[in-house]
Amino acid sequence: MKRMLKLIASVILLLPAFIAQAAPEHPADSLVIRFANRTRLVIYAPDKASIQALSNYDLNKIVREMSMKLDSVSGGETAISKQDGSRFLKDTVLVVTRKKNGVTIVLNGTGDSTRSDSVKNRQQYKRSTVRRGINSWSRSIDFQIGLNTLLTQSTLAAYPSDVYSLKPLGSRYFAVAFSQRPTLINGKRAKFSLYYALEGSWNNYMFENNVVAQKGATQLDFVPYPEQLKKSKLTTFALQLPVVPRVSFYNTAGRKVFHLGLGGFVGYRLDSYTKIKHPDNDKDRNHANFYLNDFRYGLVAHIGIVRTNLFVKYDLNPVFQEGKGPDVRTLSFGISF
Repeated sequence: MKRMLKLIASVILLLPAFIAQAAPEHPADSLVIRFANRTRLVIYAPDKASIQALSNYDLNKIVREMSMKLDSVSGGETAISKQDGSRFLKDTVLVVTRKKNGVTIVLNGTGDSTRSDSVKNRQQYKRSTVRRGINSWSRSIDFQIGLNTLLTQSTLAAYPSDVYSLKPLGSRYFAVAFSQRPTLINGKRAKFSLYYALEGSWNNYMFENNVVAQKGATQLDFVPYPEQLKKSKLTTFALQLPVVPRVSFYNTAGRKVFHLGLGGFVGYRLDSYTKIKHPDNDKDRNHANFYLNDFRYGLVAHIGIVRTNLFVKYDLNPVFQEGKGPDVRTLSFGISF
């Protein structure tokens, strides 16, 4: 009995030492948060810098995810030690950029692992979305700037070619188009689309000689002007509808490197006028139809090399009515953007 009492006394005397050794020491850098509902949040960290780094994380998101897992984990305990903590960073955002030829989504974060994942996600997403899908519709406002020239089909005695010859750089073409380009067939390295637009176009024909185009009683006349003019031109404005099937080719990164389109257009002349500029810079305009054909139709070609887009237009019908003006066709070419 005495031995038993001595053993019990020894255990009682040694028990505080065992408890002191078994109990975990709270380091000086621990963070203990007590809530009113008798809940404690204890955070252990090797140093103060690690605790301060907690401001980079979304603790609300961590608590929400852990609460959702309590029902499926025995004992009501859960942890995220085996998960990638970078996904809880507060400054992890998705940057969505819409471009003309697709949509790019980039995942930005501050952690090293997040940045590496962002690069992979960006590359994979670009490869799959840089080109639009088969149901996509590309809408834009296009501008075309170029030059005009007249191609003589047959020489008429009343209109020798040197009378209506044009200044190459003064005879300019300009158009603005409201266009759409739906994708019809989409492949890995190429796609087939259909370009069509409603466009307004201005054709300027600036004469090389000192003549003025005038509407006569039965035909167009090129009348020499008594004084030397700074400028003399004939301008037409038409509303046109081009329709151009287009094939585009892409590199391995999904970027367009070349496209080619061949189609046609129809249009209607809405206005035409002559404009002369006198030596004293005074200007005169005269609006008339000048025996021009109201309806226009012809061929269109689109050529694209990387980001440079070129166009060529050729009128299949004569510029002037038969027998009332020179037998010429218009050729326009330039750059579009």
